[in-house]
Amino acid sequence: MSVFAVTYHYSAEPEQLAGLRPAHREFTAKLFDEGVLLTSGPFIEYSGALLLVKAQSVEEVSAILDNDPFDIAGYIGERVILQWNPLYGALKEQS
Repeated sequence: MSVFAVTYHYSAEPEQLAGLRPAHREFTAKLFDEGVLLTSGPFIEYSGALLLVKAQSVEEVSAILDNDPFDIAGYIGERVILQWNPLYGALKEQS
C-alpha cells in the first residue's frame, strides 16, 4: 500500500459546506474506521482540506473519494492526488 496526499479546494460557499458537512464527516469517519483514511482536516485560512489516504494507486484513491458527499454535490472545485513518501513519524510505517 502507498500513502497519498489529497487536497480539496472547495468551490462552494461556507453555508453550503456547513449544510453537507455531517454527511461528509460520516463518510470520512467510515474511511478512517476501515483504515483507508489515515488523517484529514480542513485548512484554517483557506477553503479546502488535506486528506492522507492509504491505497494501491491514484485511480483507487479517486474512485474512493468520488463517493464523498462534497464531491457528489459538486462542492470540490479541484482535487489533487499525489503519492507521498513519509520519511519520519508514525505515517512512515504506512507506506
